[in-house]
Amino acid sequence: MLIILCMMHSFANAQTAPSADVMRSNGKIYVVIAVVVVIVLGIFIYLFNLDKKISRLEKDNKTKP
Repeated sequence: MLIILCMMHSFANAQTAPSADVMRSNGKIYVVIAVVVVIVLGIFIYLFNLDKKISRLEKDNKTKP
């Protein structure tokens, strides 16, 4: 148990990377966040349109004998 706790402590300390501070100081972190937001919004819009098309196909299929 002690070994596992020591490993978890070392992994938690590894999370504080200086590269994040460098990106934040240069303003590049905001570019990364903007790109991620655009990608996620694109996925949600695509899924919304796909759901509308599938619903329309299901509706059309139910009305045909």
